[in-house]
Amino acid sequence: MAVTETLDTTTIDEIKAVIDRGLGTTKSRELIAASEVADLLLDLRLLLATSDVGAEAASSN
Repeated sequence: MAVTETLDTTTIDEIKAVIDRGLGTTKSRELIAASEVADLLLDLRLLLATSDVGAEAASSN
């Protein structure tokens, strides 16, 4: 599947912020709970899904 759509800069900045927060809280630890990783991935997925819905709405107008 080819990716043809691009994310807007606001969404990219939000994703970077989520990643930075996740890295900031875990970088000094040797072990990370699976639930923390799952929460981070779910947060990123939510941002991407929200972006997809916005892109679909804009393309239908």
